[in-house]
Amino acid sequence: MALIAPSLLSANFLQLEQDCTMLNNSRADWFHLDIMDGRFVPNISFGLPIVEQIKKVAKKPLDVHLMIVEPERYAEAFQQAGADILTVHYEACIHLHRNIQQIKSLGMKAGVAINPHTPINLLENVIDQIDVVCVMSVNPGFGGQQFIPQTIDKIRALKKLIAACGSKALIEIDGGVTLDNASALIHTGADVLVAGNAVFKSTDPVATINQLKNS
Repeated sequence: MALIAPSLLSANFLQLEQDCTMLNNSRADWFHLDIMDGRFVPNISFGLPIVEQIKKVAKKPLDVHLMIVEPERYAEAFQQAGADILTVHYEACIHLHRNIQQIKSLGMKAGVAINPHTPINLLENVIDQIDVVCVMSVNPGFGGQQFIPQTIDKIRALKKLIAACGSKALIEIDGGVTLDNASALIHTGADVLVAGNAVFKSTDPVATINQLKNS
């Protein structure tokens, strides 16, 4: 059964505490928080103060996804704000191994995200160090995009790499996840599904999370 990580980027920020309480009371496993800087991606979302406030009410791990340049400058601050899992982008890290070591030294699980154009094999030399590989199934920066079909092939390739290297990394899929494709993603090898609009634009988010869990 896959882990479900609803993305707060799609939540109603005028009732953020209510949405967090809803997730606490649902079968969601993680809170997924997308941090965008307007440089690595063409959008700005929210930062440390919002993460700190969410941490006060969240009863589940915070899965913080940094879509920012120079993530090493902010890793400690996000740990102090409450991040349990900190994911950095392969494309944003000049010294990825060092980034992973830094995250782990701060007591967080280390995630590495890869954009749709980035080949899986580029993670070969660090896959045994990674806790979560976040496969972007849309181009990062905006919610509500259509799922990129080639992601299925990347999941298969990543599953083989993880097995070949003896890694325990979880495969997380981020972007365009819906009730229509969740089952196929899990069957192919996904361990964690990030769902934004599918959950928060639903008329019954708790029921939708249940359906995703049962996919």
